[in-house]
Amino acid sequence: MTDLSTFPITAKWPAQHPDRLQLYSLPTPNGVKVSIALEELGLPYEAHKVSFQTNDQTTPEFLSLNPNNKIPAILDPQGPGGQPLALFESGAILIYLADKTGKLLPADPAQRYQAIQWLMWQMGGLGPMFGQLGFFHKFAGKDYEDKRPRDRYVAESKRLLGVLNQHLKGRTWLMGDDYTVADIAIFPWVRNLVGFYEAGDLVGFADFPEVARVLAAFVARPAVVRGLAVPA
Repeated sequence: MTDLSTFPITAKWPAQHPDRLQLYSLPTPNGVKVSIALEELGLPYEAHKVSFQTNDQTTPEFLSLNPNNKIPAILDPQGPGGQPLALFESGAILIYLADKTGKLLPADPAQRYQAIQWLMWQMGGLGPMFGQLGFFHKFAGKDYEDKRPRDRYVAESKRLLGVLNQHLKGRTWLMGDDYTVADIAIFPWVRNLVGFYEAGDLVGFADFPEVARVLAAFVARPAVVRGLAVPA
């Protein structure tokens, strides 16, 4: 059995099953990317809640795994060469899990990079823009009299939804019939935009029927239902 006790993070979040992949996360759009992927892949894992209310993400134990103090992060006891691997950044983790299992990314090199490009599109555009919109629409930003910051992110979110809507025409998923890490990265953020952020009317979500269609198919997947609730 792999000994994970040498990793400081296990002092705060002890591994009850050190032979399983350890997930440190919260059920946020970025966090559930990894739990959904793990559920889709059927990989054994143990989830640990990193509570923002108690600033768990800034503790020395968590920073020892992710110096950027963001969730999610993982510790895989069976990493490359059979050695433990600590990894942060949700996009990097998704690619790692896909490569580890040979699933959720196309085998064809060209299609593989096309899927990764949509993953990067989410990481660099969709997630940050939706997050800023949520701040200015629902949280502290809603008290600003000047609505130009909010409107800037509304406009960019609409543009990104238009890009996604156009690409999905005639496709079941981002990569056609193949369900990939690109879908797992993008649709938790779309769900958050119209659900938790309550910004569906603000961005005119009804104008993006292809996005709505694929979102409905995404949230109906059993593995997605399970992954959205991790960690409890």
